[in-house]
Amino acid sequence: MQAMARPDSFADLADKFSPAVVNITTSTMVAGRDQATPMVPEGSPFEDFFREFQDRNRGDRAPRRSSALGSGFVISEDGFIVTNNHVIAGADEITIEFFNGDTLDAELVGTDEKTDIALLKVEADNALPFVSFGDSDLARVGDWVVAMGNPLGQGFSVSAGIVSARNRALSGTYDDYIQTDAAINRGNSGGPLFNLDGEVIGVNTAILSPNGGSIGIGFSMASNVVTGVVDQLKEFGETRRGWLGVRIQDVTEDMADAMGLASATGALVSDVPEGPAMDAGMQAGDVITSFDGVDVADTRGLVRQVGATQVGKTVRVTVWRDGKTETLKVTLGRREEAEAEAVPAAQPGGEEPVEKDLMGMSLSSVTAELAEQLGLEDGAKGLVVRDVDEASDAYEKGLRAGDLITEAGQQKIDTIAQLEERVAEAKDAGRKSILLLIRREGEPRFVALPIDES
Repeated sequence: MQAMARPDSFADLADKFSPAVVNITTSTMVAGRDQATPMVPEGSPFEDFFREFQDRNRGDRAPRRSSALGSGFVISEDGFIVTNNHVIAGADEITIEFFNGDTLDAELVGTDEKTDIALLKVEADNALPFVSFGDSDLARVGDWVVAMGNPLGQGFSVSAGIVSARNRALSGTYDDYIQTDAAINRGNSGGPLFNLDGEVIGVNTAILSPNGGSIGIGFSMASNVVTGVVDQLKEFGETRRGWLGVRIQDVTEDMADAMGLASATGALVSDVPEGPAMDAGMQAGDVITSFDGVDVADTRGLVRQVGATQVGKTVRVTVWRDGKTETLKVTLGRREEAEAEAVPAAQPGGEEPVEKDLMGMSLSSVTAELAEQLGLEDGAKGLVVRDVDEASDAYEKGLRAGDLITEAGQQKIDTIAQLEERVAEAKDAGRKSILLLIRREGEPRFVALPIDES
């Protein structure tokens, strides 16, 4: 009976916290339409009709104002307001309407496109009612939640539901969405998702809908992501995320077997361009198992943890390398600065024109002719995949003609003989798979292939 208990009403929560929920109206100047004149033969009976039509609509070419509606909530008595970035993106004017009908103009403090969060500021004569963030990690699937906002421009509205799922990812690197069946519609964007203690555990951001209306699948960015972003926007007017400086991929079961890992966890380093990780001695083929004292489950968790770590902090990173663990000390850079610079992946080089079929692939050493055909860098080394048997594991794992294999068993290879040596070593070690480093158009990726086809 206790498990089935539910509140008799959400009215007390709505009465207490609704004054901190706001409607947001934005105004943007957009270019007018510039319609092309239809091609009508001279002397046609339609000539006069289309000329009159163009004259009537000539005014549409002038710039005009476009308005949009959204939601938000006050997080401090001095007027800081949180909403979605997409609510205010491109706005020339932002107007805040409070629950009591008062309106104030807002200024943009900062935005973060990666989490779709924006921070606004209004100046009020009196202290404003505000709400506080809660710990979204404590929210459990099945917990009651309440969404507030301005759906479809209809004014303040409350809807209730439960947490349907946790840790949802939509399309962003730092996504951590709470899924809920509380009704969320267009216009709810930027509004708060409350737990029953009146704490904000999410910012309503998106819905999944085939018809544009709520079908009970809504997403709120978790508060534990939002609070870090808001703190940085308030302090710097921008985000400053930690940057490790590696390309990574998830560890699969066959990769774990090929590397002698006990389980398919951690983040496999596929490339180490110039940056903090390279300076600390990290290598392609390392598996990051712990970052700053926290175990790494997968790449998504590592990216979020690194991004949430202070720029310039020196952290301990534990890696699995050559059958044992090593601990590196890495001083983090800033991701935003690194993203402004394109770092090309380094590629090794080769020559001997030997061909052979191995593991479902037709392989060849790099020749000058092949390097030119594939657009490889000067001096590129490795084995070129000339063809792949469509019935092979290699084809199933995504290898295609034109790929360049630069490492096998986490050692560089230049010749087919070296690949055969690595395969033999893996067999002698009792492994069922061998780890290959593949480069396609310069982008690195590890693939574990079974060696029984060799």
